Amino acid sequence: MRKHQFEENTLKFLLLFGLFSVIKIIKKPPMKDWLIIFLFKGYISSIMDNLLIHRGYIKYPIKLFKSFDISFIYDYLLFPLSCVYYNQLTKSSSIPMILLKVFYFSIPMAIVEHWLEVNTKLVKFKKGWNSLSSFASITITFLIVRTFIAFVRKADDTPVPKAE
Repeated sequence: MRKHQFEENTLKFLLLFGLFSVIKIIKKPPMKDWLIIFLFKGYISSIMDNLLIHRGYIKYPIKLFKSFDISFIYDYLLFPLSCVYYNQLTKSSSIPMILLKVFYFSIPMAIVEHWLEVNTKLVKFKKGWNSLSSFASITITFLIVRTFIAFVRKADDTPVPKAE
C-alpha cells in the first residue's frame, strides 16, 4: 500500500460525503439563507486558515488539492456544511439555546481535529496552536455566522420563527 494511502482515502471519502450533503441541505427551505451561510462560512474559513498557515500555526502536509495551502475540503465544504446544519438547528432558537447548541458542533469538531492531528498527517499544529485554540476558533466562527444571518434576515424583513 502506498505511503499516506489512509490519509488520501479519508480525504476522498470526506469530499464525496460533503458533495452529497450539500445537495441534501441546500434543498431545505429557506434555501437562500443556507446558501448565504454556506458561502459566507467558506469565505471566513479560508481567510482564517490562510492567516494561520502563513503565520506558521497550522500545516496540512497531505492534501487532495495540492495547489491550495489551505485544507480545501474542510474550508470550502465540510466547515460550511456543519455551519449550515448548526443554523438549521438554531433558526428558531432563543439566544441561550443558540449559545448552548454551538457546542453540539464545536466540541465534536475539535475532538475529530485533535484525533486527526495526533494520528494522521492531514493537519499539524505548530507554534502554540492546539486543540483548545481550534475549539475556540470553531465556536467563535459559528457564532459570527449565526449573528450575520440574523442581521441579513432582519435587513431583508424575513420572518424568523418564534423562539423555543
